[in-house]
Amino acid sequence: MKVAIYSRKSIFTGKGESIENQIQLCTDYIKSHHSISTEDISVYQDEGYSGGNMNRPMFKKLLEDANLKKFDCLICYRLDRISRNVSDFSTLIERLNKLNIAFISIKEQFDTSTPMGRAMLYISSVFAQLERETIAERVRDNMYELAKTGRWLGGVTPLGFKSTTITYYDEHMSQRKMCKLEPDTEELKLVKYIFDEYIKFRSLSKLNTNFYKEGIKSSRGKYFSQSSLSLILRNAAYVKANDDVIEYLLSKDFQIAGNPDNVHGILTYAKNTTSPIAAIANHEGIIDADNWLKVQHLLDNNSDKAPRAGTGINTLLSGILKCSICGSNMRLSYKKSSNNTIIYYICGLKKTRGTAGCKCKNIRADIIEPIVIDSIKNVNVESMIREYKKSKLNNKENNKDVDIKINSINLNILEKEKSVDNLIMQLAKFSDTSASTFVIEKIETLNKEILALKLELDNLNNRSTQIKSSNINLDSLIENLNNFNNEIDKANLDQKKLLLNSILESIEWSSKDNNLIINYIGFNSNINSLNHTDKTNQKLHFSTHSRSYINVRYSSDFI
Repeated sequence: MKVAIYSRKSIFTGKGESIENQIQLCTDYIKSHHSISTEDISVYQDEGYSGGNMNRPMFKKLLEDANLKKFDCLICYRLDRISRNVSDFSTLIERLNKLNIAFISIKEQFDTSTPMGRAMLYISSVFAQLERETIAERVRDNMYELAKTGRWLGGVTPLGFKSTTITYYDEHMSQRKMCKLEPDTEELKLVKYIFDEYIKFRSLSKLNTNFYKEGIKSSRGKYFSQSSLSLILRNAAYVKANDDVIEYLLSKDFQIAGNPDNVHGILTYAKNTTSPIAAIANHEGIIDADNWLKVQHLLDNNSDKAPRAGTGINTLLSGILKCSICGSNMRLSYKKSSNNTIIYYICGLKKTRGTAGCKCKNIRADIIEPIVIDSIKNVNVESMIREYKKSKLNNKENNKDVDIKINSINLNILEKEKSVDNLIMQLAKFSDTSASTFVIEKIETLNKEILALKLELDNLNNRSTQIKSSNINLDSLIENLNNFNNEIDKANLDQKKLLLNSILESIEWSSKDNNLIINYIGFNSNINSLNHTDKTNQKLHFSTHSRSYINVRYSSDFI
């Protein structure tokens, strides 16, 4: 019989139920109940991984080996070493049962090779999760009760305040710690300015554009976004709370704790739940209630007027056309004339912050879209195949280097794990405390090295996957190009978008030189390029650069 031992610990430590202790206890159990040699015992250990999910490298390896029937019994020190989630645990047991692999947990004395053992195993795992959820619920309840006191419970500190830890003694004279918000005078001046300017502009986009032009940045040295400005303006921490503010928050379904005094601010908790709390805080507010409420009503009204996503005009290149200057998605803009509406693509950053954000010129949809379609229809497929094969060869060489490194690390891990096993066996023979201490320190050092190697191995495996995924199915790409040519002229708008997305990664608009840059799926930098040299001559010339360049020539009236 072959046996697998699984051990796990969330954080590396030499105390308590360490990885080594778990393995040794499992080994002793096996040898006391079965006549098994050391060669028939496989060890899988995850150091520094939570039991809340199954995303652990050695646990995944264990499952792979289980499918290959490399062992007949899985043993662990305690149930929660496998998983703390009932659903995950039940799935594992079902999987092992189908593979005729027994499961033993030493601490709980469960053995799934017997019916009673299987029944008790499920019952225990249910109670383990119940205990976990009860603890989580108690923590949430305590947080709610603390929130109602108006104390700062931590998190992202509002602009204009600093979180400081203070020590105090409770009624039992036990020393406690709590967080407190303290004002930052300079930052609070900026907060007041934000409120004043919003009342003046009455628009987040205009406020954001103005701040960008003036070079006004956050405390971290970054430009404000509309969302960050909105969060500041919505924050009740700044208001000098009165009854009107409380009435407004009640209309937003907040539970209120404390009595407003027109001096102190408000701290809100659990805003994204069904039971949000607004508590009168211990710090003083800086924005008068009337101004704060005026800002809230403006934000509410503007939100109601704002167009909803998906209700605008659908265009062929929306979502795929990007600005080559700043990398932003090109968004839509409209210009109404007496006869019709002209649709333009405009850089998203430029639309948000004006020309101070990006100087990319707009381009008309009815000009750019036919050019893109015509260029793709005339792509030189034979040249694309040659360049793709060249790219695939390079990827193969790169992946070979990665595979060599992966094999080297696997061997290194195996050697260190064997050294750890040998040291554990030696440890049982020592009676000298100093010798035992030396061996334990050596084991800890090796385990740290093994953990570091496994992390490096994960990174290399991810890199290998990325390299392999870049080798696209060439037949599929060619088939999609042929489908594009055959179907594009008779397709409706949604079908055209689907055809485009089947062959393109993105399209970049470079208004500086009036170039459209088409990026085909699977063709990364320095692989292929298409040069469209004349608007009237639709023939495309393939070269050995990275992309498909199309020069767009038209009257300046179209921009």
